[in-house]
Amino acid sequence: MQQRSIKRKIRCSGAGLHSGRRVGLVFRPAAENSGIIFHVKGAHGARTLRPDPELVSCTCLATTLGLEEGARVSTVEHLMAAVRGLGIDNMHIDVEGGEIPIMDGSAAVFVRLFGEAGLRVQDAPRRVARIRESARFEREGKYIAVEPYDGFLVDCSISFPHPSIGAQRFCLNLTPETFPEVADARTFGFLRDVEALRESGLALGGSLDNAVVLDDKGVLNPEGLRRPDEFVRHKILDFIGDAAMFPLPLRGKFRLHCTGHGLNNEFLRHLSAHPGLWARAIEGCPQRETPRLYSPLPRAAAAYAG
Repeated sequence: MQQRSIKRKIRCSGAGLHSGRRVGLVFRPAAENSGIIFHVKGAHGARTLRPDPELVSCTCLATTLGLEEGARVSTVEHLMAAVRGLGIDNMHIDVEGGEIPIMDGSAAVFVRLFGEAGLRVQDAPRRVARIRESARFEREGKYIAVEPYDGFLVDCSISFPHPSIGAQRFCLNLTPETFPEVADARTFGFLRDVEALRESGLALGGSLDNAVVLDDKGVLNPEGLRRPDEFVRHKILDFIGDAAMFPLPLRGKFRLHCTGHGLNNEFLRHLSAHPGLWARAIEGCPQRETPRLYSPLPRAAAAYAG
């Protein structure tokens, strides 16, 4: 399978989840083997960032890429889910304002934008990271279990003691054709938590226009849910976006239970630190065995937020 980029430059803007200020993006085509490159514009010019688990500096509310003392861009997960979901390998992303716009709280707007820009097949094969060993990563009842699989399959379950959520499960074998099944699933939160965050000066851009908000009885959004299981579908969307922090597209079967940005990132950091768990490969080529360098996944450190 060949690499892909967008055909032409395209722009968008919207409110930032954290600041509430208007922020802007410009997407530009990139050459083969460039990868995804963020150009973060600030007071001291533009800094370049590439997705990397080790460069995720915060997982509170959303995933933030960058160093605390340097350039940072927050709320990258929905955009990166669209990038991976549509099979985009190479692209420049100019960021003005230090955040990705929250849009409607899902990846739907980015899917539409990339459709307008068009996708171009490039003259280089796609390189991926294939999971080679089955393993389980767990903390306080939340876990990620992984096993070899020729594709990217996510089987996710959640459980919330709330009448509108309860226990939900959804399975997605990710391709550009199946990605729309989760692309429009919105982020969600509880009214009591939203109020506490705003009192602390956080989530200033959050609203019923870009999140599903629940009180103790039900959903507050006048339009209701897009699907009865929108909650678990959004958890899969988040995992796709967080997994896109890995330098290569991952190929494996992932079983998730009640995961969040923090656990997702800790899992990726361990994969990055133990290359024996996965193998670099060209997508579509027969798998070739490499020397076994297996290191079992430990339980995640309690310091990471779920």
